Amino acid sequence: MASAESIIRIPPYHFIHVLDQNSNVSRVEVGPQTYIRQDNERILFTPVRMVTVPPRHYCMVANPVARDAEGSVLFSEATGQVRLRHADLEIRLAQDPFPLYPGEELKQDITPLQVVLPNTALHLKALLDFETESGDKFVAGDEWLFEGPGTYIPQKEVEVVEKIQATVIRQNQALRLRARKECRDREGEKRVTGEEWLVRSVGAYLPSVYEEVLNLVDAVILTEKMALHLRARQNFQDIRGVARRTGEEWLVTLAETEAHVPDVCEEVLGLVTVTTLGPRSYCVILDPVGPNGKNQLGHKRVVKGEKSFFLQPGESLERGIQEVYVLSEEEGLLLRALQALEKGEGGEGVEDERERRAGDRWLIRGPLEYVPPAKVEVLERRRAIPLDENEGIYVRDIKTGKVRAVVGSTYMLTQDEELWEKELPAGVEELLGSGLDPLADRGGAGMKTSSHSPRDKTRVVSYRVPHNAAVQVYDYRDKKARVVFGPELVSLGPEEQFTVLSLSAGRPKRPHARRALCLLLGPDFCTDVITIETADHARLQLQLAYNWHFEVKDQTNPQEAARLFSVPDFVGDACKAIASRVRGTVASVTFDDFHKNSARIIRAAVFGYGVLEELAGEAVASPPPRDRAVFPQNGLVVSSVDVQSVEPVDQRTRDALQRSVQLAIEITTNSQEAAARHEAQRLEQEARGRLERQKILDQAEAERARKELLQLEALSTAVESTGVAKAEAQSRAEAARIEGEGAVLQAKLKAEALAIETEAELQRLQKAREQELTYSQAQAELELSKAERLAEVEVKKFKEMTEALGTSTIRDIALAGPELQVKLLQGLGLKSTLITDGSSPINLFSTARDRAAEASSFPHQRRRSRPGLKGGMSLVPSTPGGVPASTLFLPGCAGSSYAATVMALPSSVP
Repeated sequence: MASAESIIRIPPYHFIHVLDQNSNVSRVEVGPQTYIRQDNERILFTPVRMVTVPPRHYCMVANPVARDAEGSVLFSEATGQVRLRHADLEIRLAQDPFPLYPGEELKQDITPLQVVLPNTALHLKALLDFETESGDKFVAGDEWLFEGPGTYIPQKEVEVVEKIQATVIRQNQALRLRARKECRDREGEKRVTGEEWLVRSVGAYLPSVYEEVLNLVDAVILTEKMALHLRARQNFQDIRGVARRTGEEWLVTLAETEAHVPDVCEEVLGLVTVTTLGPRSYCVILDPVGPNGKNQLGHKRVVKGEKSFFLQPGESLERGIQEVYVLSEEEGLLLRALQALEKGEGGEGVEDERERRAGDRWLIRGPLEYVPPAKVEVLERRRAIPLDENEGIYVRDIKTGKVRAVVGSTYMLTQDEELWEKELPAGVEELLGSGLDPLADRGGAGMKTSSHSPRDKTRVVSYRVPHNAAVQVYDYRDKKARVVFGPELVSLGPEEQFTVLSLSAGRPKRPHARRALCLLLGPDFCTDVITIETADHARLQLQLAYNWHFEVKDQTNPQEAARLFSVPDFVGDACKAIASRVRGTVASVTFDDFHKNSARIIRAAVFGYGVLEELAGEAVASPPPRDRAVFPQNGLVVSSVDVQSVEPVDQRTRDALQRSVQLAIEITTNSQEAAARHEAQRLEQEARGRLERQKILDQAEAERARKELLQLEALSTAVESTGVAKAEAQSRAEAARIEGEGAVLQAKLKAEALAIETEAELQRLQKAREQELTYSQAQAELELSKAERLAEVEVKKFKEMTEALGTSTIRDIALAGPELQVKLLQGLGLKSTLITDGSSPINLFSTARDRAAEASSFPHQRRRSRPGLKGGMSLVPSTPGGVPASTLFLPGCAGSSYAATVMALPSSVP
């Protein structure tokens, strides 16, 4: 903002811009000063602080001033205006505070220099062509990295694109990179645009400027039970140096590496688990890998356990892991050759070895363990079928087609046989599975089979014929029928079928209402309802029951037995015949006669007419009345007839009969009601009297009970008052007794506690003294042991030193001192010498003579010291020159430096 003041005080490190309105040129005035504004000048803004760039900071100035080689600002010669580099930028680092000249702008304020940390880099890009101080030339568009650690000094020609952090590659990891353009990676390998590769070195990796980090690839950890399935995306050489082709698949297992990092040219298809075969397992591998490493399409290989392996790419298991066929004596295997087999190719453990052609079938029997080869197919595992005497199976020969039944023995099918299923009509299947008597609603007549489990069609069909029954079986091959009488077991052959009976049932009879396999020979009964009409046209409905049975004179006669099944519906035919006889007979009788003699008329109609002749009163000779009716076609005999009910069919007749019956019933009912009412009134009067008497007795009893209650209440009150006083006195006495006993017990307990404490303290002191004594003894023993061991060590040391030095060495050491002294005295020319501190007077006059005498008498022996001397003198062997030496020990100086040595020198020495 322009200032109108004439005097401007500019503080230190401040500046203003002054505009000369005559020349229209601006200049800079820097403080500290007091500036007086001229009339033709204008202050553009009040004093502003100079730009101060501290250390490790920078700022960016737009349109900077031009400077010469010495750094001085250049001005225009014509106008004096400062020269600017328009549209240019200048980065200024730490320096003295500086003002901004007219036209300069602070493009970027004071900014700290960017510190690039270790494992970090700045991605730089050249905006203009320039050359660095070190001589490196860059062209616009060049890119490079500024790697840390360091401080980045910005340049106007360089743009910071991004900050790149190093990627840490851990163990069992790899970094996947892609080249943005042709370049060389950090290992010097030449890369083309778009190429991808992996960096497997563990540590921090800083990608170069043309490398793009895609992701971190984790290694797949492999175990003994897991392998890695890979496929090549293109032709390349894997990390183990194996050349791979596009589309090739392979496995990486633990034997090759513990952890595998998939390469960029490798596609992970998944993990393959190990296939483990037990000692009783095997598998068939389809399209196995051959010695050349390629899948042998269409081939098979059998692998038997105990073994563990990985399925190679392209391999698969046929029906998975299978158990070895362990056959017992009663088992066998039906085999078929898929290819021609030579001798010895039929499988392990098979004794019958021979050549087989493709398609041959054969059966091997146990006991054995069998693993089928790749050329052999197991069609079926067969087991010997145990059969009882009444059990059987249907067997069909697949070569001839003949079917036979094997009954009563354990049987195993051969290679040319198979089980044959016998089909039965649906009605027969239902009757065999029902397990009920087809002629009655009771069990026990048919074969007892479960209705829920279906019939095994390969088993021989058997039927238990009940007692007093017959079954007909027809053989369609021989075209013959046979009848079996019960109790018996019927077994059907391959071509035999049951004869099914279709019988009438119900009331009245309905044809084909029930089907049956067996014919019950009776005696049995059946019930039928028929409608008749009398001579006076009264229609009645009769319910009759017939007892019947079959008569067979000779069961062994086939014709007599076949006659039983000559009438398929014997029930319906017999009921129809009897009904026709009854209707014909009753049609000639009036209703009144029939109502009175219905049973006799019906028996006469069924069995014969002799009874009717007697009823008519004719006295003619006739045979006795018949008691049964015989059907000669099948031997059916009706032995009796029972009339169960007779009901009129006409409604009016029925109503009249019903009214007469109801009237009789009503009269009887009224008489019974009157008698019952009189009896009830009598009983009520007697009960009321007994009730009044009982009330009086109860009131008297209640009064007696109330009297007893009052007496008991008075007695209870007296007892209660006495009891309270007695209880209080007893409680006080008991409390006093308890307090006394408590005081005595407390005193006893205190005495016992004091005794226990005293005893415990005594025991503690005793234990402490014992422990101290033990400790002292142990310490003394340890010191004694230590002293003994030290003495042993010293003795051993001295002994070993003595043994190491030897006796001769010790003797030489002992003699070395005296000999040296003798030689020293001889060198000095002394005959004898005495060394002492002078504090003890010594008489040496006689000592020399005694010494000489002793030396002459015992030149090579030692003598004891003289009695007159408190010290001692000993003779030592003479020196090689024949000069004896004696050592004099002064009193109180033994073992010290005060010992004196007297040397005897030769007599020739003055």
